[in-house]
Amino acid sequence: MSGGLYRSANATPDGNVPPADGAIFISAEPLNQPAAEATAPPPEVVGETSAAANSAVMAVGSLVSRGTGFIRNLMIGAALGNLIGNAYTTAIFLPNQVYEFLLGGVLTSVLIPVLVRRRKSDPDRGEAYAQRLLSLAVLALAVAALIAVASASWLTAIYASGKDEAYTTLITRLSWLILPMLFFTGVSALIAAVLNTRGHFAAPMWAPILNNLVVIGVFGLYILVYGAKGLQPSEMDAGRILLVGGGTLLGVAVQTAGLLPALRKVGFRWKWRFDFRELGLRELAQLGAWMFCYVAVNQLGLFVVVNLLTRAAGTDQAGILIYNNVFLLLMMAHGIIAVSIITALMPRMAAAAADGRFHDVTADLSRGVRMVSAVLAPIAVCYAVLSIPISVVVFRYGAFSAENATATSTVLLFAAIALVPFAISQLFTFAFYALPDTRTPALINIPVVALRVGVQIVLFAAFAAHFAAAGMMIGNAVSYVAAAVASAWLLRPRVGRIGLGAIMRTLGRVLVAALGAALVGWLVITLLPGGDEPSWFEAATQLVVGGVVIGGTYLGLAMLLKIGEITEVVGMVRRRLGR
Repeated sequence: MSGGLYRSANATPDGNVPPADGAIFISAEPLNQPAAEATAPPPEVVGETSAAANSAVMAVGSLVSRGTGFIRNLMIGAALGNLIGNAYTTAIFLPNQVYEFLLGGVLTSVLIPVLVRRRKSDPDRGEAYAQRLLSLAVLALAVAALIAVASASWLTAIYASGKDEAYTTLITRLSWLILPMLFFTGVSALIAAVLNTRGHFAAPMWAPILNNLVVIGVFGLYILVYGAKGLQPSEMDAGRILLVGGGTLLGVAVQTAGLLPALRKVGFRWKWRFDFRELGLRELAQLGAWMFCYVAVNQLGLFVVVNLLTRAAGTDQAGILIYNNVFLLLMMAHGIIAVSIITALMPRMAAAAADGRFHDVTADLSRGVRMVSAVLAPIAVCYAVLSIPISVVVFRYGAFSAENATATSTVLLFAAIALVPFAISQLFTFAFYALPDTRTPALINIPVVALRVGVQIVLFAAFAAHFAAAGMMIGNAVSYVAAAVASAWLLRPRVGRIGLGAIMRTLGRVLVAALGAALVGWLVITLLPGGDEPSWFEAATQLVVGGVVIGGTYLGLAMLLKIGEITEVVGMVRRRLGR
């Protein structure tokens, strides 16, 4: 239910639960994929290495991948600027959406659990089954990639309707080079799944870093050769297109190649097998039906977002590139805070649900909602109050102009509203997965996405084009609130009372503390030099001073209001310092 455009190009680390609602990452790291990080590797998969060691490897890999993925997106904006960056982002979106339809959530919700079961039950520990699956996938993905490349101009017409010929031509030419990444993305995801089921987690987490490094190098070379300046679509000659599109494809190919040595390390040997009936395709189709429904609904919602943002995109207006950059910031905060909490709570809720201890499920769920709200609230305040200095310090480089940074700050301001509702809606979704139940989240997703799309279309029609990306974020926020309410309403008959009174009391106190911190932070920012158009140094000063003031004020008010989730952390820190 994320509504974001970002989707990881690599498989999820564990694959126990579906990805986060169709989000499509340009970066190759699963920043917006909380589902991928929300559960520890299943015991039967871990093998000889410990779960703690695997978690450490994945945590370090995720941290490095987040950092390189963020630098990658900065390089894209700095090299291409806003207008050409929008065209590039649309071209990247096309293979990712095709991948989602073909393999998307089915990989994590169906294929990996089946591979795990086969590894436990088959005499050859699932070797032949995995070989059949990879053989079928390689053939199917190759055909899909060829069809996608042949349909590039048609796909561009769908997603970039209403734009001038030079703009759509640029997207089509970039797509001819980028669409084949569909093949490498799918193959790398399946290889990562095979590695995960054999207890190897390092390579799937680190291979996307190779992708990021290649793309960072490509756009660094672009700046070195062509300079960092904004261009019109007609000025993108064949050399520029070849470097940008070919370099992006090379990054995914290198990522896939980086996984191959790990296959040999775990003892898996590639062998073509064409007896596909032995895969039990009918069973796989039945298991993946609800997840396909989930993914398809999200992709329809994303189609609307891409189409509307493409229509509104201009040189200085917030289009797909800026929307993606802001969503990346949103998911970074969610990934660092909310995913860590989900990681701790998900195994507990799943174990309690399996034992029929639903009171423990609701206790953990209530605790998680209160905790993520209390911890994410000051980050949301920083995003809102410090949206301008954040946009200048983080994104204003090269061809990404001051006007682009201003447009980014508007989108970030409204994205801040969506942060806490998104985390809460994800927690309720994972509560269903713990039961386990993937059908109900899929059904909830249909009206939620419909609501999101309706709000986005209304705001797009009612306001000027420069507000389009902000309107998309508002639609996201509304849908997250609706998803949380609907999930809580449908979850209660299954598990009983979820502690709504305690949740609302905590949310009320958090809101008071957040508003107080926002007011004090805003007053301090207005007194600092730079105003609404700061230089980079002035923006950095506003960011540091404002962040300290907001954090300190929120912490003080939280202690005064006795927000338990904050006071517990402060008490723990004091005890450790005392020791």
